[in-house]
Amino acid sequence: MPESEPARRTTLRSRVLSTAALPIAPLYGAALAYLAFHPRRKGRRLAHPRDYGLPGTELRIPFRAGKYVHAWLCPGAEDRVVVLGHSMGTDKSRSLGHAKFLHDAGYTVCLFDHRNHGASSQDPSCLGLADRFASDLTAVVAHLRGARGYGAARVAVYGFSFSGFSSLWALTHKGFSVDALVCDSGPGHDVPPLFRKFLEADLLPMPGPLRTGPSREVVTGVLSALGTAMTGAQWPPPVTGTLAQVPLLFMSGERDAVVPPSSVDALAERFPQAETHVLPRAEHLLGLETDPESYANVVLDFLKRSLG
Repeated sequence: MPESEPARRTTLRSRVLSTAALPIAPLYGAALAYLAFHPRRKGRRLAHPRDYGLPGTELRIPFRAGKYVHAWLCPGAEDRVVVLGHSMGTDKSRSLGHAKFLHDAGYTVCLFDHRNHGASSQDPSCLGLADRFASDLTAVVAHLRGARGYGAARVAVYGFSFSGFSSLWALTHKGFSVDALVCDSGPGHDVPPLFRKFLEADLLPMPGPLRTGPSREVVTGVLSALGTAMTGAQWPPPVTGTLAQVPLLFMSGERDAVVPPSSVDALAERFPQAETHVLPRAEHLLGLETDPESYANVVLDFLKRSLG
């Protein structure tokens, strides 16, 4: 169907504004790369474990002098622990639904905020972010095994999209190991395309003049290149040492437009010990909400086989 005259005028106006915004597009792409890893704090009231009928002890785990990772510990079995992360730009309260079914199954559960997220401390660093976010997880696990008395427990880590990347990357850190890893909605095989998909899914803010035309392509290119460089990670990670041994479960949504199952499967194929499960009709990070019973059954079966 031919484009109407009003629609043509709107398209032309958008391209003119986008072209005029070209000088600021690279700067905005760089700002978005920073914002992706240093999101603005939300003013909303966060859910708490008690809202889900869970016990919740507050923890502040140092990652540097004067800086800490904030966590909630929900005690259950002393010999089986699951540590839960969260998705990019959110916080540990978004993982409380997962904590609920895990705790109901008897597991001790610990939820934590990565640095720059939730109630954890800010870290303005722009380089080596893969190692920095991974070290948040290693600090939490070390604290549980040491100060909290779970040294003899079998430990699983549970990552969601962004924290799935940091969880897998943590296993490249010398001396760090866990007994199982569950990844929901990622990680995928390649990093740069993810930033473009974040924009397509409106997960990062884009002003009108930058949403179309030549400026959008510039913003996307800078964001993808700079965001990837800021991680400082060799991705996919090498399948050696701990990474070649830890049982892995990759959960992906059939309708995930951010980290599609094909990208997750391409990564999982590198690991001989990996299992994959595609959740019918589920979108990004919505597997539990889409089919709670089936989702929980897959995860609990994997954890029972991995942790005992």
